Order: sequence, then C-alpha cells, then structure tokens
Amino acid sequence: MAIESINPYTGRVLRRFRAFSWAKTERILAQASRAATSWPRTTFAERSSLMHRAAALLRERQDELARLMALEMGKPVADGRAEIEKCALTCDYYADHAAEFLRDEEVSTVARRSFIAYEPLGVVLAIMPWNFPFWQVIRFAAPALMAGNVALLKHASNVPQCALALESIFHDAGFPPATFRTLLIGSDLVEKLLQDDRVMAATLTGSELAGSKVAATAGANIKKTVLELGGSDPFVVLADADLELAAKTAAQARMVNAGQSCIAAKRFIVHKSIVKPFISQLKTHLLALRTGDPLDAATQYGPLARPDLADELTKQVEDSVKAGAKIELHGGQSKPGTALFRPMIISGVKPNQPAYHEELFGPVAIVLEARDDDEAVRLANDSRFGLGAAIWTRDLARGEALARRIAAGAVFVNSMVKSSPEMPFGGIKKSGYGRELSYLGIREFVNQKSVWIGGDAPVAKTKVE
Repeated sequence: MAIESINPYTGRVLRRFRAFSWAKTERILAQASRAATSWPRTTFAERSSLMHRAAALLRERQDELARLMALEMGKPVADGRAEIEKCALTCDYYADHAAEFLRDEEVSTVARRSFIAYEPLGVVLAIMPWNFPFWQVIRFAAPALMAGNVALLKHASNVPQCALALESIFHDAGFPPATFRTLLIGSDLVEKLLQDDRVMAATLTGSELAGSKVAATAGANIKKTVLELGGSDPFVVLADADLELAAKTAAQARMVNAGQSCIAAKRFIVHKSIVKPFISQLKTHLLALRTGDPLDAATQYGPLARPDLADELTKQVEDSVKAGAKIELHGGQSKPGTALFRPMIISGVKPNQPAYHEELFGPVAIVLEARDDDEAVRLANDSRFGLGAAIWTRDLARGEALARRIAAGAVFVNSMVKSSPEMPFGGIKKSGYGRELSYLGIREFVNQKSVWIGGDAPVAKTKVE
C-alpha cells in the first residue's frame, strides 16, 4: 500500500511513501511501550525544557512548515504560519503549566495524609485529521508528553510529510525518539493497535463515523478515548446586534480553512427583521475574499483538501436545492472532480434537506430565520452536533443568558468560535466527548489516583469522670 502526498491545487503527486507493515508498526509500539516506563521518571523541569525547545523549533521552521501545509492540503501560507505560531504558544503553555496542573491535590480526610496523584497512562494513540495538520496534533501531544505519556501518531493519509515533520520537531528538540513516533499506516492497522494491551488510550479528531468505530473498538478493549468529531456550529445574530461587525465576522468564521473546520460557523440563525441586510453584507464580504495558489501570500482561501470532498459538498447543496433550498450566492465547483470550491450562501433550508442536518465541510453558509430568541435557541439546538456556537447582541446579559441555553461545548458572545490553550475544547452529542486544552485536557490521559497514608488519624480520648 502506498501513501501519497498530492497537491490539491495542482493535482500533482508530491511524494509517495510505502505504508508501514504490521511488523514494523509492532516494533515501534514495543519501543514506545518501553519508553512509557522510563519517560515518566523524568521531572517536569526536564520535560519543560524539551517542550520549550520544540516551541522554538516550530517558530524557526515556521515558513517551511507553512509551505508544507500549502502543498499537501491547500492551506494558504499566511494561515499556515498562524497555525504554527499557535502550536508554539501551546507548547510553551504546557511547558509552563503542566507541573501546576498535575501537582498532587491534597484532600482533607481522617487519614494522616490523603491526596490525588495524577500519573500518566502510558502509550496513547492519536488518530488525527488533515485540516489543521500541525495544530490538531500539538494540542494533543504537548499535554500528553508533559504528563509523561508516550505518543503514537496515525495522521491522515494525505498529509504524510506534515506527519513526519512533526516527528522531526520532537526528536530534534531532544525528546527520546520512542516518546513520539509517526506511523505511516492505513486505517486497517488502527484496530490492531487499539486491541493491543500496550496501547492504553486513544484520541481521535475526525468524522462521526471514524469516531464511532474507534470508540467501539476501544470500548471493547476497555480503553479511554477522547473524541472531537464533526460540528455544525450555529452563529446566532439577534435584531440588536452590530450587523456590520456580525456580517464581517460571519464571513471570516465560515471561511476558516476554506470552510474545512469543525468549529467554522455553518448555520447562520438570523432574526427575521435583519435577514435581508445580513445576507447582502455577508455576500459582499465573501465575494471580496481572494482565492489562488496557497503558496501566494495574498491568497485568502485555497482549494478543498481533495476533489472528492468538493464533489461531496456539491451533492449536498444540489440535493438541498432540489428539496427547496434557495441559492443566495452562486459559487461552488467550476466542474466535477476539481478541488476549488468558491463560497456559497443558501437560504430556505428545512428539515427535509441534507443542509439542515448534515455537516457541510466547506464554504457554504446556511441562513435560517428566527422570529425571536426562543426560536433562535431551538434552531441552534436542533442538531445532532454540539461543538461550538456564537451569539451576536449588544446586550451582554442577554447574550450570556442565551449562551447557557445553547447545547454546545463552547459558546462565544460577540466573537467567532476559536480554540486557545487556556480554555477547554470539545463537544457534546455527536460532536464527541472529552476535552482538549486547558488543565482539563492534560488530565484526560492520566490516572487520577487516590493515595491514603497512615491509616486513620488517632482519635482524641475523652476523660470520663
């Protein structure tokens, strides 16, 4: 089996790699398993020094890594550089805070001393997607390695060069080689890895289908998983919102990574009194965005990562239009089998259409009308997904009250949804479970061990007259 790196902008094959055999994969797993007994004995200070070095290398190699993303999955180089800087910030964040997040937590009991210790689980398998090929990995790997775990990466098959570059970052930073390895394998070997007792846990960012398969296999083998799956994030615009700012941000939020982001705004739920001006302004902002060669610094959005993804998105739109949706902004593919997909806006979306219930993973904005706040919340929650959401209103108290009613892992008021190392990231419903980032993220793959010392404390004697 060959793993190919293909430029989605030109369609040219960049490199081919021979997929690892099970024998080679098992040898790497054995090395990782041995490393999982020694790596936890290093101090937080030692790990922190290496993680800071990884951050420095990310910054030093920022341009070449951004170029690699542009070539392999079509991300404009300006966005790629921003992604690498975010990775570096996260490495620094966990280098600075891991010891604090995982220090023993004293608990008052009748024991002489009792506390919760946070100890690494061992080998953790990460199954990662192509859309943010460095960020998705770093937000798992930085906390996992700082916690004392060992990481095996099964990256998306269309970004093998990004996967190997990540391995080089950690190895060149001084991490023992077996603590982070990239596995150039197909999905057929993932099940065997999950069934192996040396793999202690798994994390996946990807599709709902892939998540369900990994969760089923891991569950059958009694292994912890964290899943970050799809999203169909609502972007609620109330009648009192700053319409100009909301529409401008809406275009940005829909076009993150050419719309190929789990937390990109996808469903724009707009009060009926401002729907027409909102669509007009959104259309203006989307048309102003420049596409072109991802290697060109002026390019603002590139092609989708693969032609088949554009074909699938086209079918979702066409099927929705056949069922009654209205196209407000024509765009899409110029012809089938091409990866470039220009922004579109559709309205009149109803529950009988694919666009209402399915995730549209590309630059298609769905506009829904709401009569009032209650209907806006109902529409926002009428989805099997629950990753992120945004609310736009000049009344911050109103925004906070509505944020508490929306079923999502994160709700942003007067801001587009984004991730940052300080705040937990993850979803509910079919968007997955568990959390990445913040102190919650580093505690996902640790044993939260209760330690009780010295038996019961002596009870004071009472003198009886």
